[in-house]
Amino acid sequence: MSDCSVVVREATDADLPEVIRINMESLPEHYTLSFWRNILYTWGKAFLVAEACGEVVGYIMCRTLWRRSFFRRFLMGRVGHIISIAVREGYRGRGIGTRLLVEAMRRLHDYYGAKEVYLEVRVSNERAIKLYKKLGFRVVQRVVRYYADGEDAYIMARPLPLEGGDGL
Repeated sequence: MSDCSVVVREATDADLPEVIRINMESLPEHYTLSFWRNILYTWGKAFLVAEACGEVVGYIMCRTLWRRSFFRRFLMGRVGHIISIAVREGYRGRGIGTRLLVEAMRRLHDYYGAKEVYLEVRVSNERAIKLYKKLGFRVVQRVVRYYADGEDAYIMARPLPLEGGDGL
């Protein structure tokens, strides 16, 4: 990676080919083009890319759902869902994933009124779990055989908005 600064910005339709390429290279979970577009057009303020030297090097794709709270029993509300996040291999370990997550969480709250955010992560993905815990997520559930290959997932969640004490 060169010394180009990284910019986090809203994704555009023109970014989708590179976003999908990063997804295909980085993750075993893939989506149809119509799904990517639906998320982009519906929740575009929280579908972000990281760009370095004019190249898309990471993304985060989010939406909101009306569902039961993970933290307040019997309370229904708007909850952000981080569907997918990935950073191109040569750019990992440089804080790009953290920047994408923090900005997406802010936008899920500010633009879409989310009071919480959650995601699914493979139980074997220790690096990601460590990052999510650093950002205030906690494991709220384990889903047996969640992934197509049979691996379990943790559902991790945290309240929104971000606070100064989040260490962000």
